[in-house]
Amino acid sequence: MPAAHPRRGLRRLATPAAAVAAVLALAGCGIEATTPAAGTPTATGTTAPPLDEVTPLADPRAWDGPVTAVPAGAAVEPVSDTGAPRLPATVTDAQGTEVTVTDVSRVLALDVHGTLARTVFDLGLGESLVGRDVSTQFDEASDLPLVTQNGHDLNAEAILSLDPTLIITDTSLGPWDVVLQMREAGIPVVVVDGDRGLDNVAALTREVAAALGVPSRGEELATRIEREVAAVTEQIAGVAPAAETDRLRTVFLYVRGQAGVYYLFGEDSGADTLIDALGLYDVADEIEWGGVKPVTDEAIVAAQPELVLMMTKGLESAGGVDGLLERLPALANTPAGEHRRFVDMADSQILGYGPASADVLNALAVAVYAPEAVA
Repeated sequence: MPAAHPRRGLRRLATPAAAVAAVLALAGCGIEATTPAAGTPTATGTTAPPLDEVTPLADPRAWDGPVTAVPAGAAVEPVSDTGAPRLPATVTDAQGTEVTVTDVSRVLALDVHGTLARTVFDLGLGESLVGRDVSTQFDEASDLPLVTQNGHDLNAEAILSLDPTLIITDTSLGPWDVVLQMREAGIPVVVVDGDRGLDNVAALTREVAAALGVPSRGEELATRIEREVAAVTEQIAGVAPAAETDRLRTVFLYVRGQAGVYYLFGEDSGADTLIDALGLYDVADEIEWGGVKPVTDEAIVAAQPELVLMMTKGLESAGGVDGLLERLPALANTPAGEHRRFVDMADSQILGYGPASADVLNALAVAVYAPEAVA
């Protein structure tokens, strides 16, 4: 196994939303239900218990076979501050546009990850949501009508038919002309930060809360998320190898087999903050793989991953582990391929970085360090 290179300093832990959105659009997203090939995993397996209640592997490398990480799926828990929204609320959004919000009775919160709608629910305003994007798949929002089509394309007619009084979105969905059309129709549109990472979950939460006129709730929810994430990362530090050279060499693959889409998420892709938080070794840093780019045989050979993180539907679309290794022969000849060491999680959860961040981290950590508990 190649020697691990030292880190080159602290990296920015955020997702270039436009790059990720472009990949999702190219692949037709795939978050919609698909028919899995025989023997492929689904995200309906054993839910992960708390990491501090399981027995980790004595050696993180002592495991063969894929594992599906399933968060416990805790129900939405609105913050305790339930004071009425303070309106009108005037905010300057992420694009520098000043927006005045006077009514939050009919809200759309739309982004490629489903993060914004979940945030609205946890802020205690879930009943104000009148529609959802395809990535918003948690139970409490399941009955809301879709306003996206063909994956992540915004449908102007569907949006206007819901008569929203406020739209909260970012630049991860398109066509952008639809967003401009909503503004021209007189609907207040607040564009929040499109980056996703553990470092800006709290800031994003505050942005959404400010637009809804509930800044105190935003502060409470942001504090709660930070506290929960800190607790889980402390537990992960207790089971992950202390030395960087002992950590599992890890890559994040984004796959849509039917479309022939195979991308490696590298530095500043959002996957890097996930890999770091899990106490794994991010090989993308070593091979100087930045952003989101189509994977190459050379990159896989150079990376020699011992663990591959993936979205569940992506793995299913390639025909499971066997199908993926047939499609990417170079991957079959790496430690991850030889030991079939893949950890997948539902597409709408793994890179969401919202109120459920701690639950996501816990489930992935259990799948990596205590796979017997969920396999």
